[in-house]
Amino acid sequence: MHLDMDAFFASVEELTRPTLHGRPVLVGGAGGRGVVAGASYAARVHGAFSAMPMHQARRLVGAQAVVLPPRGSVYRVVSERIFALVREAVGVIEMLSFDEAFAEPESLAGAGADTAREFAEDVRSRIRDEVGLAASVGFGSGKQIAKIASGMAKPDGVMVISPSRELAFLHALPVRKLWGIGPVSGDRLARLGIDTIGDLAALSELEIASVLGATSGPALHRLAQGIDDRPVAERAAAKQISAETTFPHDIVSMGALRPAIDRSATDAHRRLLADGRGARTVVLKLRRADMSILTRSSTLSAATSDIDALAAVAQRMALDPEAVGPIRLVGVGYSGLTDVEQYALFDELATAGAPVVAAHDGSGDIDGSGDIDGDDPDRAIADTGSAEGTGSAAASREWSTGHDVRHRRYGHGWVQGAGHGVVTVRFETRSTGPGPAHTFAADDPDLDRADPLDSLDWPQP
Repeated sequence: MHLDMDAFFASVEELTRPTLHGRPVLVGGAGGRGVVAGASYAARVHGAFSAMPMHQARRLVGAQAVVLPPRGSVYRVVSERIFALVREAVGVIEMLSFDEAFAEPESLAGAGADTAREFAEDVRSRIRDEVGLAASVGFGSGKQIAKIASGMAKPDGVMVISPSRELAFLHALPVRKLWGIGPVSGDRLARLGIDTIGDLAALSELEIASVLGATSGPALHRLAQGIDDRPVAERAAAKQISAETTFPHDIVSMGALRPAIDRSATDAHRRLLADGRGARTVVLKLRRADMSILTRSSTLSAATSDIDALAAVAQRMALDPEAVGPIRLVGVGYSGLTDVEQYALFDELATAGAPVVAAHDGSGDIDGSGDIDGDDPDRAIADTGSAEGTGSAAASREWSTGHDVRHRRYGHGWVQGAGHGVVTVRFETRSTGPGPAHTFAADDPDLDRADPLDSLDWPQP
């Protein structure tokens, strides 16, 4: 069983800010590096989707787009409530991110499709009734089939693939549907005329190794043949989140290295955001053409998930290929992960201490193309664009759209817009329904920053 919440980030924003229900909501950063972390279905109708640059998504959606910064603390609390309900029905679940998990319900061993569907509908109705969000569920004999099925069940649906029709179902799908085939591998396969998962399954072991590598190829070949015996198991929290890419041609100039670092920093940030934590340490990894590896790290004064700050640190550690030699692999990692994100001014983050440099050989290195991953595009990257949590009265005078605020008279609300010395606030929470909007002077002493978790307005346990 694979359970995946529908448009989770945007749906949580609609849940806690009822005025947004049915609106084209884009969650992500509005800055120069801003990328869509989540898009509501109303925004997707216009062609906006996760991982798209925010400026492009705003252009597609038009003036009606509502752009909000991510609120990781809110997503985490909602996720905990959802999967506490799931755990009541299934003893062991394998969390992939805030909003999706695998489960293997013991009660469904040997059950038919109708029984599995009834089980899913019961879990989904409990989530809908007790949390207020929609989930999609897929069933199959292994993780691969279940995950594909839940994706095809969206939005707000259930799909059960019985064992008797799994291979026919799987082999008719585009090869990019296979969990682990990314853009680079997908393009390589397309050039060879391998368009479907069935085409991939028909390759010989020698052919698959030559196309996808001796390490990743056989594993992907087994998945394409419907062989997936990976167990469902609880996952420990990652100590580092990273992304790296091996390039078909060596990088020999800073002009080519800069965008490669940006790409890895962005890919790793997407996973950081899905994980729901901030990072204090940025690690840059460069593998040279002679297979030796250079690593540099820099530790920030405070943990952050801001893509501008993290990418800037990674870029500052870049080594000129003309000086160190041609580079074939570029990776960026984030460590020092913490659930509590301590925001600091960008200038403070960007002036962190000098990076630590190390060099070693390439033994034990992993990856091939850098695109063998199971990330769902809905867990896309974003720059936060604003700070979370309560701040000082002075800091709270700088309002941005999406800030959570509290007014002495009207209670909890969120900033709809600010500028020219005034701020407009919509006063509403999960439990109030659509609320009224009021405009105040930006320095109104009755208005202050608020804890984003107050927007959930859930009774404390």
